[in-house]
Amino acid sequence: MDIRFHGHSCFEIQGNEGRIIIDPFLTGNPTADIRPDEIDHLNGILVSHGHSDHLGDAIELSKRTGAPIIGVYELTKLCERAGAKAHAMHIGGKFAFNFGLVRLTQALHGSVFEPNGNKNNFEYAGPACGFLLQIDGKWLYHSGDTGLFGDMELIGRRHPLEVAMLPIGDNFVMGQEEAIYATNLLRPKLVIPMHYNTFSIIKQDVSEFKALLERKSGSQGVILKPGESLTLE
Repeated sequence: MDIRFHGHSCFEIQGNEGRIIIDPFLTGNPTADIRPDEIDHLNGILVSHGHSDHLGDAIELSKRTGAPIIGVYELTKLCERAGAKAHAMHIGGKFAFNFGLVRLTQALHGSVFEPNGNKNNFEYAGPACGFLLQIDGKWLYHSGDTGLFGDMELIGRRHPLEVAMLPIGDNFVMGQEEAIYATNLLRPKLVIPMHYNTFSIIKQDVSEFKALLERKSGSQGVILKPGESLTLE
């Protein structure tokens, strides 16, 4: 399995049975390593919430590749109205796709749908969510934008996590200390930090985070630059 980071909170995951992308914020992302037109095949597009730095190019990618946008019911209905293909789910539910199993988790955050990036014309897009994924027999967790919450312990207790992708940017999401606390609740083998350094307001020293994480938890930090990938055997 190949987990490739494209900047901010966007990950492309290639497993034995298919390829997915999560929160494909590429256009307008100063850290992105690729353009949406460089992606020609997908089996699923997972979107944690409607904010433009997460929904990103999802609708365009769905229209071009035919892959469904997977997320909470309210957001997927808005995406369908915009011409995308979608598969509606909700928090706590799971579905077995051809590429793997997806379960939606809660995330402590907001969500609005801003068509064409118009911040003066938005609609409520349902609650934000995170994603538990079982791909090639391994459990992965992409928390989406979230603050720390106690039920992360239940996620870790029920699922032996290989990788957790956690935000560390602070201000809008967890900061470094909260992400380390979350790691101790989740107990993943590996932690990939995300949602940092895209904009000045979420500037973080990611090397400092990795050092603190490995000193204060039993997990290993993996820093990926945009375009870099982690291979799981």
